[in-house]
Amino acid sequence: MHQTTLWRRLLAEFLGTALLVTAVVGSGIMAVELSPDDVGLQLLENSVATAFALGALILTFGPISGAHFNPVVSAADWFLGRRTGTGLTIKDLAGYAVAQTLGAIAGSILANLMFDLAPVTMSAKERAAVNLWLGEIVAVAGLLLLIFALGRSGRASAAPAAVGAYIGAAYWFTSSTSFANPSVTIGRAFTDTFAGIAPASVPGFVVAQLVGLLIGVGLVLALYPHAGENADAVVVPHDADPATRA
Repeated sequence: MHQTTLWRRLLAEFLGTALLVTAVVGSGIMAVELSPDDVGLQLLENSVATAFALGALILTFGPISGAHFNPVVSAADWFLGRRTGTGLTIKDLAGYAVAQTLGAIAGSILANLMFDLAPVTMSAKERAAVNLWLGEIVAVAGLLLLIFALGRSGRASAAPAAVGAYIGAAYWFTSSTSFANPSVTIGRAFTDTFAGIAPASVPGFVVAQLVGLLIGVGLVLALYPHAGENADAVVVPHDADPATRA
């Protein structure tokens, strides 16, 4: 069961998601400025920065909230843990999703401001195609399988490196460049830069991510039938240190 008070966990999810999106958007802006004529190099710079930032953020906020930063991870944690009482409650899940979404929007605004852009610049980059939605399904299902496999096998301490590596790689092997996160998708609509997505394209991505959630949870249950027993270790074990409890 969670020991850290809910407001502290929500703050951790807000800050972690905000800083993650700041890293995604900010590194995308910087990549375009540094390599204006090479889209492949821009994507490399963006993906490397995102992977490293994600690993660091999981290490920072994992002991407080589990470092989900993603409603599909939180939803999987709730679903898999509800039978054993080890995952999030429905109240926690709702709070996490709201905190993550607000954090993602704040992250885009912060990145825009750091690079002297208007706080909100709604993206005009259309990302609406079946092949892109398929990429999102693959990205989400693979992410959930990785996370819960680590937890079930007692290797959750490897999550910062493993999850960062997976997202960095998925930038390249998925057609969608692996948004893999409904809150981050919404947040990235608030910046008309390299990492942006047009608001009209957001619903298609979110639906695909929810399909990926269903497939990912199904795969976890098929391969790790007792994964729910370790749901509270997602993304990394938290509340282990009495000093973090309130």
